[in-house]
Amino acid sequence: MHRFTYFIAVLASFTFQIAPLLNAQHEKLGDAATSKTLHAFFEAEWDYQMEQNPTQASSLGDRRWNDRWRDDSLDAIRKRHEHTRDALVRFNKIDRAKLSSADQLNYDLFKKDLEEDIEEFKFQMYLLPINQRDGLQTADEQTERLRFETVKDYEDWIARLRAFPTAMEQGIALMREGVKAKIVWPKIVLERVPAQIDKQIVANPEESPFYKPFKNFHRDIPLADRDRLSKAAHEAITSAIIPSFQKLKTFFGNEYLKVAPAPVGVWQMPQGAELYAFLTRRFTTTKLTPQEIHDKGLSEVKRLRAEMEAIMGKVGFKGTLQEFFTKLRTDPQFFYKTPEELLDAYRAISKRIDPNLVKVLKTLPRMPYGVTPIPDKIAPDTTTAYYSRPAADGSRAGQYYVNLYKPETRPKWEMMALSLHEAVPGHHLQIALAQELGEIPKFRRFGFYTAFSEGWGLYSESLGEDMGLYDDPYSKFGQLTYEMWRAVRLVVDTGMHQMKWDRQRAINFFLENAPKSENDIVNEIDRYISMPGQALAYKIGELKIKELRERARQVLGDKFDIREFHDAVLLSGAVPLDILERNIDAWIAEKKASKT
Repeated sequence: MHRFTYFIAVLASFTFQIAPLLNAQHEKLGDAATSKTLHAFFEAEWDYQMEQNPTQASSLGDRRWNDRWRDDSLDAIRKRHEHTRDALVRFNKIDRAKLSSADQLNYDLFKKDLEEDIEEFKFQMYLLPINQRDGLQTADEQTERLRFETVKDYEDWIARLRAFPTAMEQGIALMREGVKAKIVWPKIVLERVPAQIDKQIVANPEESPFYKPFKNFHRDIPLADRDRLSKAAHEAITSAIIPSFQKLKTFFGNEYLKVAPAPVGVWQMPQGAELYAFLTRRFTTTKLTPQEIHDKGLSEVKRLRAEMEAIMGKVGFKGTLQEFFTKLRTDPQFFYKTPEELLDAYRAISKRIDPNLVKVLKTLPRMPYGVTPIPDKIAPDTTTAYYSRPAADGSRAGQYYVNLYKPETRPKWEMMALSLHEAVPGHHLQIALAQELGEIPKFRRFGFYTAFSEGWGLYSESLGEDMGLYDDPYSKFGQLTYEMWRAVRLVVDTGMHQMKWDRQRAINFFLENAPKSENDIVNEIDRYISMPGQALAYKIGELKIKELRERARQVLGDKFDIREFHDAVLLSGAVPLDILERNIDAWIAEKKASKT
């Protein structure tokens, strides 16, 4: 079901260019030896991080550690922390003043990442290895990110299968430590996990999702090897995978769930208030407090309700906004009947978006993307869609995953905004462009600042207006619904984690202000419960990009070109919002001074 079945071909017709970092003509020249030392440090740390996180390396196409899982023993976790602390000491010895302007930015970003990693360690978030969206019970999804082209690729996967019991023992040990420290996710989200574990406990090893690569061998695998590899995988799943999940099932049901707290919110964890303030800062890349973000959310909800009511009047609906929401959630005209129809419609929307990109973008990535279903195993417990980035080596395109579970809960009016966000001009375009940038270190090329990347994704939804894609009131209402969804996040995330709201209050606030289906809303609220602070980044980032666009438009007047503005936003890669503002102000000044 996950197999890549569809690629967007139209992107290949465009002329591509990858711009250098902005304002290169004003670049401060640095000392060559210091720059060499800096970049050698970046490269060494990148290799260390890849070795320590082998599944991440695999997902980026780095196959050096394809035969192993990350060592998540407490000893290894503490050693990684000590390495980070030592790295910061060594890094501080590099003379920033001798670096070029571009390398000073690289220096500042890398140092900030080190400092925040060190600060986060004290909160012991590593004692939370499983939630309803991620963890050992989803480890088989690694097969979607791997290449299976050589005998060694298959043998590496078999080695991982055989090593899985150690990974499971380490995960269970972390959860036991979490119980002692009172660092456990709330019961309401953990109650979703046992059904996911059950799907891994199969009677026939060939039904295991871990066996998937052996069902269709790559054409270059000799027939003589296929039987041997299949038998080895069969044996490894029988002896290692299934018993591991049986052990997890027993632990989860008999020990872990019983001690999970009923209330939601990280306020109840040790250092909970400090933890949430830290996560707020890290995810938004701002100094905004949870209270300031909560208030901003309430203001945005009020503004968007007024715009929704205006559209309700435009389509001639005579009832209340809540009654209009009910119509949008329940009227059969707004839904496809089968998963197949829904998938076809998503693919048709992508084909419609692609030719319109040139209206708002000057630079496009070379890498294509595909539209593919979310795996059945996790579809009931996850959100409407998500994006998976391309492999760094170009061996795997980006993937826009769409949820086909219960098509009667997936309204047509949300599909355009969703596709603009997750694929193009949203996540795929931004991430693929960043990976194709030339002279920036890997930690930036493949890095991820949520406020930038998700802020761009949400901002991209509004570009449907510039591209002429919201050509009926209902699809425009869908865009407002998605913007409202992110505004609601500011209120409910801070509400639950800072102000001690209960889960139902958060669900009710969402239902009152957006017509998304109740199934989606419940999944969203549960996501915020187990990803505190992350959901704040979207709206905060989008508001900053819109603020900067309006600033540029007012200052430049006739010189303002939306396509050039988007280059200025995207072609330095993902950066914190204060750096983005600095980049745009420099671009505005440069454009203002130019004669053309």
